[in-house]
Amino acid sequence: MISLAGRDILHAWGKFVFTGVGLGLLIGVTLTMAGVYRGMVDDAQVLLDNSSADLWVVQKDTLGPYAEPSSLPDDTWRAVVNIPGVASATNVTYLTMQVAHAGSDTRALVTGIANTGPGSAGWPLTLLAGRQVSKNHYEAVADIASGFKLGEHIQIRRNTYLIVGLTRRMVSSSGDPMIFIPLQDAQQAQFLKSNDAIVQNRRRIKQNPVLNNPRNPEVLDAVLELQESNTQVNAVLVQLNAQAEPKQVVQDIRRWLRLQVYDREQMEDILVGKLIATSARQILMFLVILALVSAAIVAFIIYTLTMGKIREIAVLKLIGTQNITIVSMIIQQALALGVIGFVVGKISATVWAPFFPKYVLLITQDTVTGLIAVLCMCVLASFVAIYAALRVDPADAVGG
Repeated sequence: MISLAGRDILHAWGKFVFTGVGLGLLIGVTLTMAGVYRGMVDDAQVLLDNSSADLWVVQKDTLGPYAEPSSLPDDTWRAVVNIPGVASATNVTYLTMQVAHAGSDTRALVTGIANTGPGSAGWPLTLLAGRQVSKNHYEAVADIASGFKLGEHIQIRRNTYLIVGLTRRMVSSSGDPMIFIPLQDAQQAQFLKSNDAIVQNRRRIKQNPVLNNPRNPEVLDAVLELQESNTQVNAVLVQLNAQAEPKQVVQDIRRWLRLQVYDREQMEDILVGKLIATSARQILMFLVILALVSAAIVAFIIYTLTMGKIREIAVLKLIGTQNITIVSMIIQQALALGVIGFVVGKISATVWAPFFPKYVLLITQDTVTGLIAVLCMCVLASFVAIYAALRVDPADAVGG
């Protein structure tokens, strides 16, 4: 049987193709939005994978260290490592900030790593080039997404750091590239007060009659030293023995050290379920709007094509063509439009995804789901044209 849909598409192929391209660009944006969400989830999982931790010990009653600020004394790890089942406990700091470089700023997650050597929790897993940090000060390993190169110098707070190594896909949950520096430097960058703040703080302490007692000057000196020290970290990363029971270790830390502890599943829930939940809902709203706009475009073009051949449809009815054949023709046109649009959209999303500032992850599951959704949308959008076609009177074929 002659394909009526194919003949009609060839008759108006220009309008059909251009409409398919326009629809494809909308579908490409839709796939990209889904890829942005997938990329955000992947960034969160990558952050946890790269930490190489089984447990995260943070300040009590906080969701730290990624979703909320957390502050712990830097000797907390000594108590944690003595808990049965703990293989190692490592201090770490995280500070999201603008890093100065070559006259511009780059937003990055500056990570302070303890002097425990490569392979320890918190350290970069693999390097693309260069070496790991080997000195206690002024060296850094940066993610390649930062744009930094080996041998370059960057400014973090008051100090200048030499880039000695580059890594890949070491990012924060927000997609910011990570920069690894020695823990002592990171503590100074995060917790050290400015000179003006130190002077004002000393003045306030000296004005306190309880502390500024001439009979006990050592009390004032001790308070000043404590106020100006940088002995805090954001979290302790814990690695467990192979035979350890994680739940028991968590209970012991909470019971004896009075600290908050999260395992991998809980930390992932915090990052995905809380930290990026608002962004996920916003992306969902965009997906719904784009789907509605795409459906409206398909419905409009199919309806326009159908209304442009009312007399031809009337002739088909006059010669005894069944309604199912006419319905099939319209649905085939809608599906053809959807396939063209999806192919254009998939190609477009693949081409422009690498140029997005945030990581866009296009997965096969979303591609298959998107194709099914587009085809279903096209079929539903064709119902308006089908309704109009079925109401055509065969007498219109011989009418004026």
